[in-house]
Amino acid sequence: MLLALLAGPLASAGAWAASARYELDPVHTRVQFAVSHAGFSQALGTVSGSTGTLEFDDGDWSTARLDVTVPLQRLDLGDADWNRATLARNLLDAQRWPEARFVSTRVEPLGPDRFIVHGHLSIRGVTREAALAVAFNALKRHPLPPFRRTAGFSATTTLSRREFGIDAWPSVIGDAVELRIEVEATRARGAADADEADPEPPAAMEVEPALPPDANPADGTEPPATGPAPVPEPQRDEPTPP
Repeated sequence: MLLALLAGPLASAGAWAASARYELDPVHTRVQFAVSHAGFSQALGTVSGSTGTLEFDDGDWSTARLDVTVPLQRLDLGDADWNRATLARNLLDAQRWPEARFVSTRVEPLGPDRFIVHGHLSIRGVTREAALAVAFNALKRHPLPPFRRTAGFSATTTLSRREFGIDAWPSVIGDAVELRIEVEATRARGAADADEADPEPPAAMEVEPALPPDANPADGTEPPATGPAPVPEPQRDEPTPP
């Protein structure tokens, strides 16, 4: 029995030793929500700028941990008046509660790239249990600078706004809120990463300018210039996609 008790913590420590820490990319992480607008349509909005950390071992997703903060002030329904109304005190009350937060409690693997992330979701000062259906998209070295190892995920869930005390305008705003979440997380700086050890793509080779036709390569001299030196055409750098 004593050996069994000791083996549990040691096994857990070994699992965490293999895990890596990633930080959410706020530019490429976004929450989209859909809620009924008086039964006529699904009003669509997004929240950008989420931050947080993700720790996981891609060989054992059951040990993963997620802690995410969503800045509600960045909510966008495509209309300034509706944005203000949604953030007002009788709905999200974002003046007093400017952030939503999700902290995972356990991960339920369903396959090599599918799992359920259970956790606690806090909105407007109310915390409820929530479960995210997550698809693992990719884990590889990013093809753009700074070429860091990046993980990508897609997640969905449905919430009841009444469960979080958001019950105003029931004849206009539906109770069920569907969430779609796209996440990119980058390996934390300072962590050992074999992918990041790969050299960056080589810079363009510099080509020595050719000598004029009447230059004397034997003594390295050139005849006096007969006119103004040509102005080299400036090089234009190709834009890097976001």
